[in-house]
Amino acid sequence: MEKENNLPEERILPVIALRGLTVFPEMVINFDLSRKKSIEAAKTAMTENQEVFLVTQKEYDTQDPVLSDLYQDGTVAVIKQITKLPNRIMRVLVEGKERAQLLSLNETKEHFNLATIKIWEEPETKEDDPEETAMLRLIMEMMTQYASHYPKIAQSLETQIEETMSLSKILDRMAMNIPVPYDRKQMVLAAHTTKARFDAMAKILCEENDVAGIREKLSEEIKAQIEKNQRDYILREQMAYIKKELEQEDSYSDKELFEKQLSELTASDEVKEKIQKEINRFESMADSSSESAVERGYLETLLELPWDKMEKDTLDIELAQEILQKNHYGMEKVKDRILEFLAVKSLTEKENSPIICLVGPPGTGKTSIAKSVAQALNKKYLRICLGGVRDEAEIRGHRRTYVGAMPGRIAAGLRQAGVKNPLMLLDEIDKVSNDYKGDTFSALLEVLDPDQNNRFRDHYVEIPMDLSKVLFLATANSTANIPRPLLDRMEIIEVSGYTENEKFHIAKEHLMKKQYVANGMTKKILSISDKAVKDIIRYYTREAGVRELERKIGEICRKAAREFLQEKPEHISVTSANLDKYLGKQKYSMQMANKKNEVGIVRGLAWTAVGGETLQIEVNKMPGKGEIELTGQMGDVMKESAHIGISYIRSVASKYHISPDTFKKNDFHIHIPEGAVPKDGPSAGITMATALLSVLTGKKVYAKVAMTGEITLRGKVLPIGGLKEKILAAKTAGIEKVLVPSENEKDIEEIPQEIKDGITICYVDDMKDVISHAFVEDGRE
Repeated sequence: MEKENNLPEERILPVIALRGLTVFPEMVINFDLSRKKSIEAAKTAMTENQEVFLVTQKEYDTQDPVLSDLYQDGTVAVIKQITKLPNRIMRVLVEGKERAQLLSLNETKEHFNLATIKIWEEPETKEDDPEETAMLRLIMEMMTQYASHYPKIAQSLETQIEETMSLSKILDRMAMNIPVPYDRKQMVLAAHTTKARFDAMAKILCEENDVAGIREKLSEEIKAQIEKNQRDYILREQMAYIKKELEQEDSYSDKELFEKQLSELTASDEVKEKIQKEINRFESMADSSSESAVERGYLETLLELPWDKMEKDTLDIELAQEILQKNHYGMEKVKDRILEFLAVKSLTEKENSPIICLVGPPGTGKTSIAKSVAQALNKKYLRICLGGVRDEAEIRGHRRTYVGAMPGRIAAGLRQAGVKNPLMLLDEIDKVSNDYKGDTFSALLEVLDPDQNNRFRDHYVEIPMDLSKVLFLATANSTANIPRPLLDRMEIIEVSGYTENEKFHIAKEHLMKKQYVANGMTKKILSISDKAVKDIIRYYTREAGVRELERKIGEICRKAAREFLQEKPEHISVTSANLDKYLGKQKYSMQMANKKNEVGIVRGLAWTAVGGETLQIEVNKMPGKGEIELTGQMGDVMKESAHIGISYIRSVASKYHISPDTFKKNDFHIHIPEGAVPKDGPSAGITMATALLSVLTGKKVYAKVAMTGEITLRGKVLPIGGLKEKILAAKTAGIEKVLVPSENEKDIEEIPQEIKDGITICYVDDMKDVISHAFVEDGRE
């Protein structure tokens, strides 16, 4: 055993009291100083030999420790570096040199403490000392056990221990690196002999190994408990889900849900009996079979259909008329028919609804009026788009023998409506087509036939359904593609194109309000003059409906919104003068009446898909062989009208003193300007005949006269259609007198007076009447 060495003489050094930290010899560490005494002690040490005495205070929270607050044993260290940090904090880097004992503590004038210390010499190492060898082996075994619990700490310590290092230094290195409280490390620092140092370190390792073992045992127990709890939770959730599924299956198998719905269903006994049979059949099926799922879907469909459930309609004619007038301008025939239906229903107990088909060009409000009708009658509204439907099963449904069978669109629509008397719009009925899967039009026959649709049979539902209470509205652009038998089942109402005046009122009352809201505009920000609206209709759109007109108004609103945000004007006013700023140059021009009477030029009237149009027909006579040339993209019907006009004039040539040789020695060229636009129809017969006769007789035709009508070989004038649009086109072009066939007088009476104002309408029976009105009298211009 070694014995204690004699202590050397005393030394005086600046002292720094450490909080929660113990510094050993040969230990390099940095720490922060915040107390004024400690900072001054470090500065004083740096001005002298850089040595300072580091001692740990017993209590961490002591602010101004005295001798009794400090441990007796500390370490003499050399300050390697000082770094100033913000908030008056100093960071120092020190290296421990040797152990020392604190004897006394004195405060200097510079307000830091000086310690009187005595240095402890390191114990001597004896070679081949069996006691030290035993202590080394024992401490390493304990360290190995500690390493099994904390491998990272042991790995760091292993790099710091050298083979030639003495046992006392090894014990110091262990105390430095093992994370234990500072009071435990202080026990090792205070041990002046190897044996005392070993006892202290062995005690620390023993306690740490015991704690680590207990910690790992507790960790394993907690982990096992958590895994058990997690496993129990998952099992409980699975059990709850299985139990829930079993309870649902039990309810289906017991028929409770279906039978409860059946008891609440409003249906006839026949229907209920059929559904009850299906419920009994479903109960006998195996739950796991695919047939069970099909049967369940079938039952759900049957129980959700409105067999006898009806909704009370509004029978207030005044209210219905007010709603229709508010939502739509014009369309008087449609409104009258709806009000007639409502009046008849109010007076009778019959529930059969008519099947109305609205036929007209796109954009004329056919689809939107169905919503207004539903609102006026307080009916559920359903829209079924038939465009492109080519499979009969889309109407009648699929048979349940097929995989993925579904009810047809009619049955699905009733299921969605929840009542048996909704308003059902069959949109684009003329766009239905057929293929190898069946005739879709034939399927619609049963739906729309009033004598059959009270027992309509959907292939999927199988039980007859009553469609007689459904108010069917159909829309089509043309009846040309609809088979005659289907047309016979519907009441056709023609929805013609809007006049310029109607478009103006629609724009002012509906379209502008809609686009103002859609584009964030108000009347305070933007105003569009009436003249500007009329110019948009006349020069920027050419359509029967108002869709393009609405787009143009929307375009103005968008550009006005940008102008308002970028240029910040107080108000934006769109007028006829600045309309091109928002819509660009005019796209279309209106043919106006000629300013003077001329020979061989006659103004005709034609109907197009975008409204009425005036046609200026020109005829020239030139020397030739009697040939006739027709230009201006004429259709076959119009070419026939030209030949008929020439044949009629040749037959009456003697009455007008025209030589028969005139037709042999001259060629005739009939032309309609704007040759790029196709033209056809039976309305130009009298126009061409009048122009030819004017050239042959040399008589002028009134520039302010326009005419429409077909001609026969004997000069008889036949009736034509589209008079409303034609009269409006004549008025727009500045025509003062219009010649129409006498048989069209009834049609003229239906035209609103506002269109006829300012125009003289003359009725003609034959070409004599036409000539008397069209030719300028002799001696007059």
